[in-house]
Amino acid sequence: MRLVVLTTALLALSGPAFAATTYPLTLQNCGAEVTFDKAPARVVTIKSTATELLLSLGLGDRIVGVGFQDGPLPEALAAAGASLKVLADKLPSQEVVLETDPDFIYGGWESNFAADGAGERPTLEQLGVKTYVAPAACRTVKPPKLSFDAIFAEIGEMGSIFDADAAATALVDSQKASLAALAPDPRGLTAVWYSSGTKAPYVGAGSNAPAMIMTALGLKNVFGDVDDGWVAASWEAVVDANPDVIVLVDAAWNPAAQKIKLLSENPITSQLDAVVNQRYLIIPFPASEAGVRNVPATLDLAKQLAALNIPAK
Repeated sequence: MRLVVLTTALLALSGPAFAATTYPLTLQNCGAEVTFDKAPARVVTIKSTATELLLSLGLGDRIVGVGFQDGPLPEALAAAGASLKVLADKLPSQEVVLETDPDFIYGGWESNFAADGAGERPTLEQLGVKTYVAPAACRTVKPPKLSFDAIFAEIGEMGSIFDADAAATALVDSQKASLAALAPDPRGLTAVWYSSGTKAPYVGAGSNAPAMIMTALGLKNVFGDVDDGWVAASWEAVVDANPDVIVLVDAAWNPAAQKIKLLSENPITSQLDAVVNQRYLIIPFPASEAGVRNVPATLDLAKQLAALNIPAK
């Protein structure tokens, strides 16, 4: 899976002129108003989606600490992120975060900003630390059904916050071009997005990254009518749907191989057509949540899907 990574320096040489961000800059973010008097210089990123977006904009030198990284960086970002300071394998405490003297915390989940986590947003604001929640992960204000345009808007906001509009625009334009070249699969296939769970599957529903990606692929999401990002389903419901394809999220704590073993050994699921015929698509966990990896992941899944031998209905 490849990510287009463009540095501000390269863009300055080859791209058009962009107006600098005018500060103070005020944004509405997940029910809170955030005002930036200048571009952040010392940033803590929590969750892979936040870290990878800033690295993709060439802002790795601003990151003073990372927490709750969901997996290894993609190859295209590995060098840029090689020296990042890991504050905690999971959610770092407010004390640990503040020891880095940050002026901005970028959280991939709203729940990152809790009293027993990185700190509550009002408290951090009083301490002079600006905060931002990835819009798709907001729960204070229910976000609309996720679209690629919403992902591009988040990239654009980061470009404005960091006075890096040229890098943000180039990245968005590149991803839009890649997405425009993608043709949805014409076979009318159904699919289940299996994120996690053993006794019961936690599956992609109708409003977040799984739904957005499956729609782009031309797959009908079995649980697409559920107005949520993910939902706890049942194996019986999966069996009743008998999907043509199963999308497997490959996570360090629940690898795709482990999921395949469970599906093949579970009497309830072992006779599913997709299981019998090994019709799996695999996506890394960090690419399964709303973020800069969604477009490259969709292109990769499209190649996997095209390679599957599925009889015409």
